[in-house]
Amino acid sequence: MIIGLTGGIASGKSTIAQMLVERGALLVDADQVAREVVLPGEPALEAIASTFGQAVLEEDGSLNRKALGEIVFKDKASLAKLEAITHPAIRSTMQNRLHSYSEQFPNRLVVADIPLLYETKQENLYEGIMVVYVPAEVQHARLMERNQLSEEEARRRVALQMNIEQKRQKADWVIDNSGTFEQTEMQVQQFMKSQSLL
Repeated sequence: MIIGLTGGIASGKSTIAQMLVERGALLVDADQVAREVVLPGEPALEAIASTFGQAVLEEDGSLNRKALGEIVFKDKASLAKLEAITHPAIRSTMQNRLHSYSEQFPNRLVVADIPLLYETKQENLYEGIMVVYVPAEVQHARLMERNQLSEEEARRRVALQMNIEQKRQKADWVIDNSGTFEQTEMQVQQFMKSQSLL
C-alpha cells in the first residue's frame, strides 16, 4: 500500500515518518528528493541555470540556494518558473521510487512524505492520506520555539499553507500529535495494526 503523509508546518511530520519507518514502512521524502533533483548533472539544475543565470551556481557547479532564494522569494513569477522546473522532476522521481519499492516489497507500507501534498493537488496519487495534526496554536508555539521566530512571523508561515483543520477533514487517517510522545506512538501502532501491517 502506498500512502501520502502530510501535515502542517511544525506538526511533527518527521517524527511520525520515523515511527512508521521503525515499524517497517519504506519512506520517500519529498524534501530529500527536492535536494537530489538539483544536484550537478541533473536536468533540473541545468534548466534552473539557463532560466536564472549562472549567478545561481556555486564555483563547483552546485546550486547556490541563497542566490536563488533571493531571486524567487521576492517575485512570485520567478518562484512559479522555479516550481515549473522542480515540481515535475520531484514528482516523477518520487513516483518511480514509490512504485519500485511497492513492487520489490509488496507487503510493506510505502510512505510518500510530502509537506504540501494537498496544496499541490497530489491526493489522488495515493491509496490514502495520513495527516499529522496539531491545533494551529500549537503549530505557532512550536514554530516560534524551533525556528526562533516572532509570533507574527510564525503566524505568517503557517498561513502560507492550507488550514490544518481543512487538511484534517480531508484525511483518510489522522494522527493527533498534540499529546505525549507515547500517545502519538499508540496511534501509529493502531494504524499499522488496522491495516494488517504489523
